[in-house]
Amino acid sequence: MAAPKKGRSASAQSRPGRSLAFILIAIAALTGGMFLSGHPTPRLGIDLAGGTSITLTAKNEPGQPNAINKTNMNTAVDIMNRRVNGLGVSEAEVQTQGSDNIIVNIPKGTNSKEARDQVGTTAKLYFRPVLATEVSGSAASASPSPSASSSSSSKATDKATEKATSSSSASPTSSATSQGRAVTDALKADSTPSASSSASSSASPSASSSASPSATSSASASAAATKLEAQYTALNCADKAQRAKAGEGSKATDPTVACGKNSSGQWQKYILGPAEVSGTDIKSASAVFDTQSAAGWKVTMEFTSGGSKKFANITGKLAQNQSPQNQFAIVLDGDVVSDPFVQQALTGGSAEISGSFDQTEAQSLANMLKYGALPLTFKESSVTTVTAALGGEQLHAGLIAGAIGLGLVVIYLVVYYRGLSIIAIPSLLVSGALTYVIMALLGPTIGFALNLPAVCGAIVAIGITADSFIVFFERIRDEIREGRSLRPAVERAWPRARRTILVSDFVSFLAAAVLFIVTVGKVQGFAFTLGLTTVLDVVVVFFFTKPLMTLLARRKFYASGHKWSGLDPKALGAKPPLRRTRRPSAPVDPKEA
Repeated sequence: MAAPKKGRSASAQSRPGRSLAFILIAIAALTGGMFLSGHPTPRLGIDLAGGTSITLTAKNEPGQPNAINKTNMNTAVDIMNRRVNGLGVSEAEVQTQGSDNIIVNIPKGTNSKEARDQVGTTAKLYFRPVLATEVSGSAASASPSPSASSSSSSKATDKATEKATSSSSASPTSSATSQGRAVTDALKADSTPSASSSASSSASPSASSSASPSATSSASASAAATKLEAQYTALNCADKAQRAKAGEGSKATDPTVACGKNSSGQWQKYILGPAEVSGTDIKSASAVFDTQSAAGWKVTMEFTSGGSKKFANITGKLAQNQSPQNQFAIVLDGDVVSDPFVQQALTGGSAEISGSFDQTEAQSLANMLKYGALPLTFKESSVTTVTAALGGEQLHAGLIAGAIGLGLVVIYLVVYYRGLSIIAIPSLLVSGALTYVIMALLGPTIGFALNLPAVCGAIVAIGITADSFIVFFERIRDEIREGRSLRPAVERAWPRARRTILVSDFVSFLAAAVLFIVTVGKVQGFAFTLGLTTVLDVVVVFFFTKPLMTLLARRKFYASGHKWSGLDPKALGAKPPLRRTRRPSAPVDPKEA
């Protein structure tokens, strides 16, 4: 037989120890990371470990008495489910109960406080012009407030326009003094246009306007402005109770009061104009770490084409005003998270909120903005601790079933493949170790929770992994039947077996991916586990089974075809090796002299 070709493949064949060392080091590193993370066991789903149950009751929005309906409730369930179960593997359950209640079940081991904040937060985002602001109460104990900026990563191409309200475009004169006194005149400018300018910071929105509103409308607007300024004067943002009630019941089209924190960590109170841009105008949001300026975590937002146009319009108007009326407030659920000033129109189509975020806060905010605002406002009615729906007995039964299946596979390998089982059984153990460690690490990383369907997926994976070994072993036996010795048989069988294993695992992974995409709930846990173990099967076969087989093929026990090696040529019915012989030469008559 011809000698194997020299070069890259020969070098790889001669150094199988590197692959074995690689996978063993990887297992050791993952195991160390598992213990260092403080989560040495996989996080269990609510059907196995229990958890927390939150009951949320829907409330009608101001001016929308019929907002609580089946459509809005289903929309709220979908948004909440994506917030707490973004990857579909954390096993959080969100479902309606009755006509106005939503039940959220969160598995044990999840940060229940963070989950409560995410499911109950309306996440209504507005960009409002600042009419007045000043420090309120004592210094806040929290960190400095975030700030916002704009980038030009996207361009607005939509032709749609928005009619901005007069209050956002009222421009104070250079004689403005008190922030509070400028408010009333700015609000009145909508209803009582005037050609004159007082000593305060009021201004006429239209100098050429000749029509004047009725006395009743003027009186109503004046009363509303006076009431709003009274609320602003009495508001103490250092008081938690007052902060919670600030702007309660106000509509997006109305001026309102709000609270926030400035860069010095002090509570700031605001009077804000009607909303010019809303959260529905945001196309996407993500949490990123600013590595260039070392500013820490920030939330980047990309506006829709229509939102980009609105944002450019309002910033263009605010840029013509004097402080503080050249600022816009980013208001999330009634709280001002940022109040940057504007020097010119921002036409880039994207913006970012940066400041003193940590990773969890930035991801939480981006998550709420990305998945959208709830169509209803919810009140937390009750929070209770629930026991496991199925309990430890079912988990114990599932583990017993897995152990029985694994035991049957081991018996089959020992009986049928004999010495080759020394390769198959350690490969199964390596696959099991990798699966366990990665599942334990995925709990704190992406919120993966192991439920009964996921356990079933892991049990099914035993058969998938064993099938890969069988394909490889049978290819080796086929080569031995053709009369080849063991070492050449291993190297010739591997390319054919590798192709079959990759195709088989690709089909399994594709089925798992489709199942994960088209299903919801606990079935996604089964699909996720099946896909994970399929990928690990490829890793184990390439980096453990094949190198180990190459090493053992050099041993006399296997190379000589011992009857207990599973590679006995006689037992396999091998053909005798082909030997080349010289063709006999024809007799030649001696020549006569």
